[in-house]
Amino acid sequence: MGETIQDILVTPAEMTAIDRDAARSGIDSFALMRSAGMAVSAAALRLFPAALRFVALCGPGNNGGDGYVAAGALADSGANVTVFALGDPKALKGDAARAHRACSLAASPAETYEPQPGDVVIDALFGAGLARDLPEQVKEIVERVTGNGTPVLAVDLPSGIDGHTGGVRGSSFIAAHTVTFMALKPGHLLMPGRARSGTVEIFDIGIPARLVAARAGNLRLNTPRSWAHYVSALDPATHKYKRGHLGVLSGGELSTGAARLSAAAGLRAGAGLVTLASPSKALAVNASHLTAVMLKEIKDAGDLSGWLQDKRLNAFVLGPGFGIGKKARDFALMLCDRALVLDADGMSSFREGRAELFEKIASSGGEVVMTPHEGEFARLFPEIAADAALSKIEKAQAAARLSHAVIVYKGPDTVVAAPRGRCVVNTNAPPWLATAGSGDVLAGIIGAHLAQGFPAFEAAAAAVWRHGEAGTEAGRGMTAETLVENIPPLA
Repeated sequence: MGETIQDILVTPAEMTAIDRDAARSGIDSFALMRSAGMAVSAAALRLFPAALRFVALCGPGNNGGDGYVAAGALADSGANVTVFALGDPKALKGDAARAHRACSLAASPAETYEPQPGDVVIDALFGAGLARDLPEQVKEIVERVTGNGTPVLAVDLPSGIDGHTGGVRGSSFIAAHTVTFMALKPGHLLMPGRARSGTVEIFDIGIPARLVAARAGNLRLNTPRSWAHYVSALDPATHKYKRGHLGVLSGGELSTGAARLSAAAGLRAGAGLVTLASPSKALAVNASHLTAVMLKEIKDAGDLSGWLQDKRLNAFVLGPGFGIGKKARDFALMLCDRALVLDADGMSSFREGRAELFEKIASSGGEVVMTPHEGEFARLFPEIAADAALSKIEKAQAAARLSHAVIVYKGPDTVVAAPRGRCVVNTNAPPWLATAGSGDVLAGIIGAHLAQGFPAFEAAAAAVWRHGEAGTEAGRGMTAETLVENIPPLA
């Protein structure tokens, strides 16, 4: 099950290069625009059969050209269509000018549009390449359309959404549906762009897949195709030690639940054995809650050093409920030569002195995954978090390069990034995953994959996807405990 073009993400700059390569290869660029506009018109008729009027808002570039083609096709089909143009259509150039000339409908100034009952707006003002705030006149149109509840069908990306970052450039339409071309853009997947794009349809307008793949970088949608090879390599007849031994480090007697959730998730997710390493004072409370998960007393660094003599113990989770401080730092530095998930308190303990951790990861050769949410990311990588010019994807990639670890930058648009630039964006997580203990479960799933021999990047990507599927299966009333119960099989 190999990668498909549907998995590839391209930045707006890469898409511009792809369009240019297609034209240079001899493909008729106007034929591509016509294909795009026809796809939009087909989506409009399919999705909004009760529309009383289609309103095409056409911008000053090629996105506007797509809109003129769509408007003409809708009119030819017998639909009631009105066109509004931003700027002077006579100033259009190239294919957009040709599309305008071919459209038999007269265009009124965009700023004069007043929504009417039964309207459906075709937003062809600006596409994914928008890199500035919307003009005031367009903001006013957006306000009128949004305030009136008029449905919007976006061409490429809702106008006002930055295709590079997913951010809102001053204001934006909120689309019911978006038709984009050849490949997804980061703005379709990163919040808030994802929430404002509605359902997204990728239409193949006829650019050869090889041209798209040649320009695409390391960005992908997170799907099982990203890590299927490692699933198929698992031997279903193997014994428990071949499936790995995961160690989860518990906190003190008043904060043991988070580590137990990670341990339970690790066992459910496929680790052959899971041991909860507990300080002395927490042994009784942990023992009273454990069955299949084993328990071992680990009081200090000396105990941990002795335990590490067992080389079958090949992966660890450190952080959930562990406590912030020197003990967490000491333990983390000792574990960097193994496969390690550094979560929660494990990361926060390095808010000061992170350089020692990053250098240890780089020199130890282990497989380390860090799982920060927004606040933890800002504490551990403050200079990266503060750079407003970077997308969430770029921030995760920068943090991975700096730390030498795989970064799982959590949220509704979780990004997984590797130190060498590979990156996937996850989209299958339901909103109710944002609940207490959910992150502890994710850490345990990653740990299970590491224990089974997955490389760190694939372990994290697969875990994030399974975590999302588990949340969907558990349903809106889920708790962290029921989330564990609903972790799906790897294959």
